[in-house]
Amino acid sequence: MKKLILIIAAALTMSAVAVAQPKAVGIRLGYGAEVSYQHILGADNFMEVDLGWFSNGFSGSVAYDFNVAEAGNFGFYVGPQVSFGTAAYDGSTKFHLGAGAQLGVEYEFDIPLNISLDWKPTFYLVPGTAFGWSSIALGLRYRF
Repeated sequence: MKKLILIIAAALTMSAVAVAQPKAVGIRLGYGAEVSYQHILGADNFMEVDLGWFSNGFSGSVAYDFNVAEAGNFGFYVGPQVSFGTAAYDGSTKFHLGAGAQLGVEYEFDIPLNISLDWKPTFYLVPGTAFGWSSIALGLRYRF
């Protein structure tokens, strides 16, 4: 019984903390289009989840970013990311999985809106090893 009460208390506490943190949702436009969600985890870091579609498949990524510098309304961030998805080539659809980084700059307007420019260089591990360097995108998000 004590364990059940502790588990319920922990779940309620984590839910309250997650709801209290600022968030942002919007789009990223680059090679394709992505729906983007940011969850601020503290003054110096945030998590970003992106899901997108392209002419030959879909892609997703999860990044844990650190704000490394600020200059007025500009913020510069970097962090590790994992990329996954499918792509159709060579007559078949293949799953891909990779790890890399996200580097970017973000501008926060005085209204609840931000704009970002970032780059996600990725080293793909599945279905074979390859380096993807062309994932530069412009993001526009509503903060709430």
